[in-house]
Amino acid sequence: MYKLRDYQHQAVQNVIKYFQKTREPAVIVLPTGAGKSLVIAELARIALGRVLVLAHVKELVEQNYEKYTSYGLEAGIFSASLGKKDHSQKAIFGSVQSIARAGDDFFNNFSLVVIDECHRVAEEGSTQYQEVIQKLKQRNPNLCILGLTATPYRLGLGWIYEFSNAGEIKSDKKRFFKQCVYELPLSYMIKNKYLTTPVKVDIPVTSYDFSDLKTKNGTYSNSEIEEILRNQNRLTPLIIKNIIDITERFDRKGVMIFSGTVKHAEEIMTYLPADQVRVVLGDTDIRERETIINDFKERKFKYLVNVSVLTTGFDAPHVDVIAILRPTESNSLYQQIVGRGLRLSSGKKDCYVLDYTGMGHDIYKPEINDKKPAKDTVAVQVLCPQCGFFNDFWGYMDFEGEVLEHFGRTCRGVVQNPRTLEIKPCGFRFRAKMCHACGCENDITARECEKCKAVLIDADAKLKQAKLSKNAHILSPEKVTFEERKDKNGNPYLEIRYYDYNAEYVSEAHFFNNPSAVKKFNINFLRSHLKRPELQIDIATPADLIRNQNSLRIPVYVIARKQDKFWKITEKIFMEEL
Repeated sequence: MYKLRDYQHQAVQNVIKYFQKTREPAVIVLPTGAGKSLVIAELARIALGRVLVLAHVKELVEQNYEKYTSYGLEAGIFSASLGKKDHSQKAIFGSVQSIARAGDDFFNNFSLVVIDECHRVAEEGSTQYQEVIQKLKQRNPNLCILGLTATPYRLGLGWIYEFSNAGEIKSDKKRFFKQCVYELPLSYMIKNKYLTTPVKVDIPVTSYDFSDLKTKNGTYSNSEIEEILRNQNRLTPLIIKNIIDITERFDRKGVMIFSGTVKHAEEIMTYLPADQVRVVLGDTDIRERETIINDFKERKFKYLVNVSVLTTGFDAPHVDVIAILRPTESNSLYQQIVGRGLRLSSGKKDCYVLDYTGMGHDIYKPEINDKKPAKDTVAVQVLCPQCGFFNDFWGYMDFEGEVLEHFGRTCRGVVQNPRTLEIKPCGFRFRAKMCHACGCENDITARECEKCKAVLIDADAKLKQAKLSKNAHILSPEKVTFEERKDKNGNPYLEIRYYDYNAEYVSEAHFFNNPSAVKKFNINFLRSHLKRPELQIDIATPADLIRNQNSLRIPVYVIARKQDKFWKITEKIFMEEL
């Protein structure tokens, strides 16, 4: 029989409690090596009806089935490519392609469907997953739908579920999976020796420069990657030589090399020992791919090169070097790649991670929804002053880990009713775009006021309009100065000057002579300029602001418009708006 680890038991309990209250589809996030088959086994054991475990490829169907039956449990396989179409057992492991074509009788009496690698499930439409789910739900409207994945973040889509068990909004868009009911961090698995320790080796030779790459719909263009690699092709032989040197010097057993494109993979192959390397591409024949992978697992050769095809569902425990030569669009994808080398294996002490991309991903860092505002920003945690939730934002820290500045917009914390599971978002806005029509606060990227529906002009549109206007001037500030001055009546005011690289400047003046003026300054200036807007700073005089000027940030652009003989600042655009 089997014995659940503590976290596996907790995952099962969370699933039970969740489905006792709702039938909305749920997700469990378990990293590589966490023993998802044990979780499946326990859920199947206690399920009142039959259990269907779906996967998208026969390798996963077979792998899940074999691990399940190794516990002494009975199950069936329904997969044309595996030559089996069992249907009478309580637990059935099947490929979604085969089950979508199964006869109507097959779909009776299932109470739970488990979808492995569930990040592949589309939101809606006539996909095979949706076809299978609809057939099951027609026979059992109370069907429980549970997804399993190690990578709940999809490029071009974002998070595959709406709410996390940690009390956080992951997606404000509708998702097929409503909630993640349990998530185990990769760091827990490594710390508790369930996975091999990854050792990120500082590369003394060189790295590619992918800093000019821009994502389109969340992914990089193959043609752009190809062009960058072509312009830097002199680096490839140096990098491969470094991989070989490290592999031989430290007696590494299995090396996986992740390349950027097919041409890149072909070039890499020419620098590796011919009798010790094979390549797997997207169009590699299925049988040939199986032979290559099996030979690699049997250690018949040492170097396995691939192009975006072995990031998930691949299990070769002896791999102890991961060489990354392709740009990775997200931290989740980076973690997927590194995870290929973290399985435990006899005699294996660690796994070297050789990153030749210079992109700065970290296996222990969280995935952050928002676009990275600048290359040198890092993940920071910011406490919401309204609900107390710690948000993961992009920002800057000092050497002691203190947050200096962040680019967060809205708190992602939620409160969930434990009885009804109803979600109530916190909604605190760290920074906001004020509606010119009704004064309502909106997200800084909003195109329409959420209250009065007035059209809100975005930063790009403001810049385009200003460039076309003869009476508008766009300045990119390099320096800002703050000085206390007096008007002709002796009233003190604050003058703020924004200087560009040519020492040209535009300025604005703020008076603090009554409570209304102070309030206006706080709304119109202070909140958008503070590096950490959640921290309250009492500003009642020009001297107060001058004393706290290190807490302020500089806009990326200042737009001024000509009024009579003078230029008046009308808009400021900050980094997170672009």
